[in-house]
Amino acid sequence: MRAHATAQLTGDRSHQCDATATFTHRGARSYALLDGIGSNDEVRDWARTTARRLARAAAREGAEPGLRAVHAAIAADPARQDPYAELPCAVAVVAVVSDQRLQVAWCGDSRAYLLPPGAREAVCLTADHNMRRQLQDMGMTPGPYDRNLVTSYLGDTRPDWLLGTRSVPAGGRLLLASDGAYEPLEDAGADLAAHLAGTPQAAARALVAAAVAHATGPADNATALIADL
Repeated sequence: MRAHATAQLTGDRSHQCDATATFTHRGARSYALLDGIGSNDEVRDWARTTARRLARAAAREGAEPGLRAVHAAIAADPARQDPYAELPCAVAVVAVVSDQRLQVAWCGDSRAYLLPPGAREAVCLTADHNMRRQLQDMGMTPGPYDRNLVTSYLGDTRPDWLLGTRSVPAGGRLLLASDGAYEPLEDAGADLAAHLAGTPQAAARALVAAAVAHATGPADNATALIADL
């Protein structure tokens, strides 16, 4: 397997509640990123455990079946049927490389990008599950905070839970990013591909550092996982 690396900065949050994990099973390699909703010890620890769980499931079953299985198990917890329960949850994106294909599945607004070999622009493989995207799809103008209202996440017990999927040829450089990593750069009009040069470790560190530096308000957790496919 070629190199991969993760970099994280806590920003102005009290806890780092993003988490990443990788797993290999019979030649299939998975990369998972979770962005925990909230900022406390419980969310942090749950996100780390669930990221590992998702990476294992996706490598063994595929990106979409793996994400579906992990979500179903979480949503089936009887404690989550209480509308007043405040249990940990997270948005998630997982990518699996197998048989020269890159499979991506997600719920929420963490993203997957691919920089193909020789390309100058990174292609976003995901579509956000948040109120901003929902209003845009309806032809309406979103407000400044609508992007912070996610419409799908792990632990969501609503029957219309959203799952996105994408499959493309594997090759190039993969980036998984939490919203704290991509949004400040997107807002500043920065060239995302310009932050993907160098080794995966150097690129991941540079990207999250730039994200925190470009934050116009309190800096969110910023996490980037970069892998050469």
